[in-house]
Amino acid sequence: MKIFQPKLFSSCKGYGRKQLINDIVAGIIVAIIALPLSIALAIASGVSPEKGLYTAIVAGFVIAFLGGSNVNISGPTAAFATIVAGIVAQFGTSGLVVATFMAGVMLILMGLCRFGSLIKYIPYTITTGFTSGIAVTIVIGQIKDFLGLSFASGTHAVEISEKVIAIVKSLATLNWQALLVGAVSLAILIIWPKINKRIPGSLIAVVVGVLMVKLLPIQVNTIGDLYTISRQLPTFSLPEFRLETIKDLLPSAFTIAILAGIESLLSCVVSDGMIGDRHHSNTELIAQGVGNICSGLFGGIPATGAIARTAANVKNGGRTPIAGMVHAVILLLILVLLMPYAAWIPMPSIAAVLFMVAYNMSEWRQFVKIFRSSPKSDILVLVVTFVLTVVFDLVVAIEIGLLLAVILFMKRMADVTHVRMWSAADEYSENEGGRLKTIPEHTAVFEIDGPMFFAASDKFTSFPMKEGDWVMILRMRNVPSMDATAMQKLLSLSRICKKKKIVLLLSHVNEQPLAVMKKSGFYEDVGEEHFLANIDEALAFAENIVANRSQDL
Repeated sequence: MKIFQPKLFSSCKGYGRKQLINDIVAGIIVAIIALPLSIALAIASGVSPEKGLYTAIVAGFVIAFLGGSNVNISGPTAAFATIVAGIVAQFGTSGLVVATFMAGVMLILMGLCRFGSLIKYIPYTITTGFTSGIAVTIVIGQIKDFLGLSFASGTHAVEISEKVIAIVKSLATLNWQALLVGAVSLAILIIWPKINKRIPGSLIAVVVGVLMVKLLPIQVNTIGDLYTISRQLPTFSLPEFRLETIKDLLPSAFTIAILAGIESLLSCVVSDGMIGDRHHSNTELIAQGVGNICSGLFGGIPATGAIARTAANVKNGGRTPIAGMVHAVILLLILVLLMPYAAWIPMPSIAAVLFMVAYNMSEWRQFVKIFRSSPKSDILVLVVTFVLTVVFDLVVAIEIGLLLAVILFMKRMADVTHVRMWSAADEYSENEGGRLKTIPEHTAVFEIDGPMFFAASDKFTSFPMKEGDWVMILRMRNVPSMDATAMQKLLSLSRICKKKKIVLLLSHVNEQPLAVMKKSGFYEDVGEEHFLANIDEALAFAENIVANRSQDL
């Protein structure tokens, strides 16, 4: 199967006028939904509003054109807000371009290496933990604008703890007019979907907020008060790549790549279920990589598949990548024709939109469900990832969360691995109708259950050998896998058996362990004839050995 298979080219077969109209309508509606979200997410990321539109236009078009999904809509998402804000605060917008470019390269490499199917192995507890943590950080970051607070001159509030302290100290400066605008906008966002689901509530909330500020004697900050609004088209700009900067940004770029991969493929999976399609995961990763590189080079921020916008695309008739491309073109027209009017949007309305984004992405129900019904190890990973996301940053949270999940998984696997010594006549035969099989004299049988790997190596470091044992049988039918550490333990056991003149037999060795044994030389060292298909053959073989040795004595 080819690695790179853009859906656009296969979807053109049988493409007709009716589907074209549906795709155009869906693209227009998705663009209307993406407009306020792109502006709000750009502001939450610490960059100017138009950069959110640059991202939706450039990355949205490129990813739709090259992507592995028929309906996936890509653009800026809330998952990137905190990490982008951190990069901008420390390295500036040039550093963000470098990080986005690096993340794009990583995504392309992930696709070329066929890692599309491996993304699913990231634990759900980690994705839930950092997603909920990001939601909390977004809410905390927008409280200032929602309440119309004025921080003291010289306040440096980048970290979440710094923001919380600054908010508490500034509560006396609360602007009731800003709170009113924010509350009305938030109420619209909550109530409007129950009235009309085709017109996005975020657009209505923003329009109402603008009308309140323009028509009523209300004094609140607008986007134009804090940012210089530009309707300039995205322009190509190549950043300066310095080795020191690349090294500093590598962890952040890796986190962006992982997030983009997870979100885009999750969005593809959700949309597949909605339209009965099947996406090409590796193609999607390559497209996400190219899209992020283009977004960075044309002044945008990181992009990925947006589940809510993708669902809106499907519900409004979008069925091919044409809809995603139309959405990008419409946003380009809005940028050129209407962007100056974005200066009128009040900041409390933007904060309300981001509050709703945070609520929708928080997955608090899943968080509570995991907390109530999952093993303690999963709860620990969930809580640690969540806390680290809020207290430190996403990079630390994912690194520590993955490390903790791996350690706890290895412990869990080690706990289910054990070695049990058979006692005489206590096991059923596999080939003789369930009849009990007697263990020959001078024979020790050990049954190993579970994977043989380094975390469980203490379970098979030594097998108890009695004086007078002539044969040792290792029954391995329940050993699915083996690593190098376990192999070294068996090689040591083989040497000990030879020294003590004990014949080592192995019963029912599965495919993966057998391959490891052959590569290590253990198979030849023990002898092919000493590998038996099942326990009955092994016991019969042992019985012959004992009989022959007894005659010799």
